[in-house]
Amino acid sequence: MRKIFLLLCALVCMVSAYAQNSLKVRVKDKQNFTALADATILVKGTNIILKTAADGTANLNNIPNGLQTILIRNVGFEEQKLMITFPFTQNEAIEILMEPAEDELEEVIVSSTRTSRSIQNTPTRVETIELEEIDEKSNMRPANVSMILHESTGIAVQQTSATSANASIRIQGLDGRYTQLLKDGYASFGNFASGLSILEIPPLDLAQVEIIKGPSSTLFGAGAIAGVVNFISRVPREKADLNFILNQSNVGQTNIGAFSMQRGKKFGYSLLALANFQKAYDVDKDDFTELPKTNDFTIHPKVFIYPSERTMITIGNAFTKSDRTGGDIFVINEGINAEHQYFETNNSTRNTSTLDFSYKTAEKDLLKIKTSFNYFKRGISIPDYKFNGVNYNSYTDFSYLKTLKNQSLIFGGNLVYDKFSEQNQEPVLKKDFTTRTAGAYAQHTWDLSEKLKLESGLRADFVNYFNASYRQNEVFILPRVSALYKFDDHWSSRIGGGLGYKTPTLFTEQTETFQYQNLLPLNHVKAERSFGGTADVNYKTAISDDWMLSFNQMFFFTRINNSTILLQDDDGNFSFGNTREPVRSLGFETNAKLIFHEYFKLFAGYTFTDAKANYLPVIQTIRLLPKNKLNLALLYEKESNFKMGLEGYFTDRQYLYNNKQTNAFWEFGFMAEKVFGKISIFINAENFTDTRQSRYKSVVNGSHLNPTFDDIWTHTEGRTFNGGIKLKL
Repeated sequence: MRKIFLLLCALVCMVSAYAQNSLKVRVKDKQNFTALADATILVKGTNIILKTAADGTANLNNIPNGLQTILIRNVGFEEQKLMITFPFTQNEAIEILMEPAEDELEEVIVSSTRTSRSIQNTPTRVETIELEEIDEKSNMRPANVSMILHESTGIAVQQTSATSANASIRIQGLDGRYTQLLKDGYASFGNFASGLSILEIPPLDLAQVEIIKGPSSTLFGAGAIAGVVNFISRVPREKADLNFILNQSNVGQTNIGAFSMQRGKKFGYSLLALANFQKAYDVDKDDFTELPKTNDFTIHPKVFIYPSERTMITIGNAFTKSDRTGGDIFVINEGINAEHQYFETNNSTRNTSTLDFSYKTAEKDLLKIKTSFNYFKRGISIPDYKFNGVNYNSYTDFSYLKTLKNQSLIFGGNLVYDKFSEQNQEPVLKKDFTTRTAGAYAQHTWDLSEKLKLESGLRADFVNYFNASYRQNEVFILPRVSALYKFDDHWSSRIGGGLGYKTPTLFTEQTETFQYQNLLPLNHVKAERSFGGTADVNYKTAISDDWMLSFNQMFFFTRINNSTILLQDDDGNFSFGNTREPVRSLGFETNAKLIFHEYFKLFAGYTFTDAKANYLPVIQTIRLLPKNKLNLALLYEKESNFKMGLEGYFTDRQYLYNNKQTNAFWEFGFMAEKVFGKISIFINAENFTDTRQSRYKSVVNGSHLNPTFDDIWTHTEGRTFNGGIKLKL
């Protein structure tokens, strides 16, 4: 009996220790007393962790008796700590005022869906690359965004020229023409720019990068079959901001750039200026460049006008001039002679003018009108062949966002005009092509409950495209739907899908490799159509006081019908035609992140892609596509003091266009940065194990006078070391 009594006492003590104590808190910004949604509240030493609701409140339950430490965290604010002894008799919510951090981070708002929601409450699956990671990758390659995208799970940067290092991006294994590149919502890249697009977007002015994988045509129209990558610029704040970077690498690249911004009461500005210089670089001493001699310059001023608290007008103009010369290194350095004659030049000029008008008709209702005009001129030269053309693109979009209690509705329309004109060519062989699109769309987001959120959209596009050979009119009705379900504070899931299309184009990864030589104009080629979707599961938890774990598992599927394929006739001429055989891509992505004490961060990402084109003979696997990819990164960071990171990437075997398979390979990188007040010094070792294609087989075949080049499937330039200095004021 005594033993039973003692056992009962122990049980009573245990129940008492884990009594059903509750606590209600309300979190606000101390400066303006507005509610802070998605702030993290956790009870130290327990698994109790949750986020605040839209009104800044959170209810914590099952808190053990005794003295407990309550931690409150939010991005851009100093951590707050409460010491409370339970049982706690106060029934009213405890108000917590958060102090903004000295080095406040940009607020993460998803803008690509146009609902201005936090990423946790957006039904559409959106991945974001935030300012911290952009800043880290900018140290590695300040000239362009290729490094930011190359090291993201599920995205590959595909080099399209052995000598000029042009490149495009692939999502879910699909050709680069199926991904729409945007800068602040404007589709100013792609088409004729093709392999130069990502090389002409500098990262210095970016606040974040938003990626939507799978069909995304409701708001963005044609070309978003594989997905959308939207590069979001920083906007000025009252506190002046100046960023300066100077970088030098062992491969002969020099980067000098600056970004400045500030907001006043009625006016604000931002200014980006960047110059990049690359010397011709031949790492394997075969007399042909792995990196071309390059000079390019970008300047992008913006003016922000605030006529009232409800109105904002933004006027911008981005100008880029680029000259790239690759090929025989003797030709580049000394000129053509009897033994050395091969070269490849890419000279381009881009000018994009933009105008945005935003007016808040109510506290959360927004009228937005935006328009742009883009001029892109490009000249390509190799011995005995030149290709010159100009691409004109205009884009006008008007939309209205209406916000209700638990719903938001966006409706609007846009007009797109795209015209390519080839210069210095016989009229019958000119590759001129014009596309005109008028579209109308609507998108509805509905919070059915705290757990379930739905988003549905519908778009109708009326498209007219033509050249001297034919004219085609098509209508596309594009539905899309997505849903977010939150099982609890740890588990959530998204599922979505829709239709997409891509109008015909001559400018693809394949045609880029031979500089569009012997390429015939489009003739009776129709648009490609697609359907597909994604589904994922997310998990996030605090393992203990110091450990945080997050996990995401995503599955994807896309099928493209009426595919356009490249054909070659008996005379060696290339042309495009439609095939009834589909292209389909399916697979999954796995991402995991483990954080220890906010200083150590371990990232792991795995991508499995099975993409096939049924029209290909013998081997139907899409070329230059690894079935398995693994990304690993370990980062130590003490904010505003020091950070260093080690990265490793595995790429599986790939099929080449000659049906041979490549080797699998690993690549590794290291970076470190030390902050001294407003100045920081950084070093970077990219691919320090010197993985490069010429170690397996020479990329160049034939003589110096008439060389041919293998498909590019890994690094050509080998290891790269760089270092520099940054100034932030």
